[in-house]
Amino acid sequence: MNAQTLDTIVRLIYLLAAAGFVFGLHQMNSPATARNGNLLSAGGMALAVIATVLLLASGSGGVSSTAWLIIGLGILIGGGLGLYTARTVKMTAMPQLVSLFNAVGGGAAALIAIDDYIRLSSGGDVSELRSLQFTIPTVLDVIIGCVTFTGSLVASGKLQGLIPGKPIVVPGGRIITFGVAAVAAIGALYLFAGNVSVPVLFLIIAAGLIFGITMVLPIGGADMPVVISLLNSFTGTAVAMAGFVIGSNVLIIAGALVGASGAILTKLMANAMNRSVLNIIAGGFGGGEGTVGETARGSGGSVREVSADDVAIQLAYASKVIVVPGYGLAVAQAQHQVRELAELLESRGVVVEYAIHPVAGRMPGHMNVLLAEASVPYPQLKEMDEINPEFPRADVALVVGANDVTNPAARSNPGSPIYGMPILDVDQAKSVVVIKRSMGRGYAGIDNELYTNPKTGMLFADAKEGLASLVAAVKAV
Repeated sequence: MNAQTLDTIVRLIYLLAAAGFVFGLHQMNSPATARNGNLLSAGGMALAVIATVLLLASGSGGVSSTAWLIIGLGILIGGGLGLYTARTVKMTAMPQLVSLFNAVGGGAAALIAIDDYIRLSSGGDVSELRSLQFTIPTVLDVIIGCVTFTGSLVASGKLQGLIPGKPIVVPGGRIITFGVAAVAAIGALYLFAGNVSVPVLFLIIAAGLIFGITMVLPIGGADMPVVISLLNSFTGTAVAMAGFVIGSNVLIIAGALVGASGAILTKLMANAMNRSVLNIIAGGFGGGEGTVGETARGSGGSVREVSADDVAIQLAYASKVIVVPGYGLAVAQAQHQVRELAELLESRGVVVEYAIHPVAGRMPGHMNVLLAEASVPYPQLKEMDEINPEFPRADVALVVGANDVTNPAARSNPGSPIYGMPILDVDQAKSVVVIKRSMGRGYAGIDNELYTNPKTGMLFADAKEGLASLVAAVKAV
């Protein structure tokens, strides 16, 4: 097979791989097709890897036996770690894993540009390094990749609890952030002017790494879903820039798809919190979960505790029940119990639906993935805009581990940090039942006025245990 024929075959495979990325992403629009979309995208990536191996094996890449050994070990180690983590990481830790994957993607993309720059600068002929066509994507790749690397690590640490979830003020405040941004910008302009300097490149690298830390540390835990989506967009953009650096069309397409879709998702999630992306980056709110509040401030009300038997009677004789899942459901791994309760109620003629808030959980689509794992029928999962008009017609709104996304203070209290954020209108239901371990606050660190609403009953229990007791109690009714 001659070189021209091989090149044509490789380009066709790359085209098929790109098509797999596009159609796979399209199928991720719906939970019903998301699994197939993921498989299709993975298949596209497998094709891209095969095509690249064919190209290198042809000899045109000049790959030595040592390089083949390194490539093989990289695939085995990276693929093995990916398979292991995907199979062993619990659903509650999935947001942290996504953040780590963002860090790896951004860091890998930056290393491509760094290696290419150093290799060319030491080769004697630096004419390419003086070209804006090469320098601009290289510098952008390095900056965005480095910011993504450290920023994603900090986000993962906040989600894991290794770093406090509350906003952390960096010494020097935003001056440090603006300072390192200025250093990166000045260094970039120096290289854009046609100068060749590895030390300046490393100065840009250091500035990008520091900027990622100082950007994410002041952002509160309540904003982490938006931050994860934003960093995912950064990862895609860095990969696209790496594609420009090494002249890989498939990297450009894949990175652009991830970057664009991540940016759109970030904007949609910011809208769901009634805040701008810039406002979130400038410093979010949220003190992390676990802070205990006595009652909702300013409500003057008291909490009404109910038993599983009391709730079972309400559920068994209801016409319509809306389940509102939250992070507490994920922590307790209670998705199978909530599905069992729903099926039991449906067998008694009760209509059951699930209300999904865009930022419920710790990453985009967290509740959808959690409930899909328990084989909850996709048509029962209703997004916020679709389900909110249904709450006044619901006999019971069963809140399982959700907190901030159900807080009426977002509508009624101008002094609340979540004021203006669209929420699930659970307080419009005829009766509200909240399954919660304690009166602890949510990730925003504020009290929930829903808990002192006269129509709300608090069932204090772990989500899995509480739902199991409800299943047993409904069977006994």
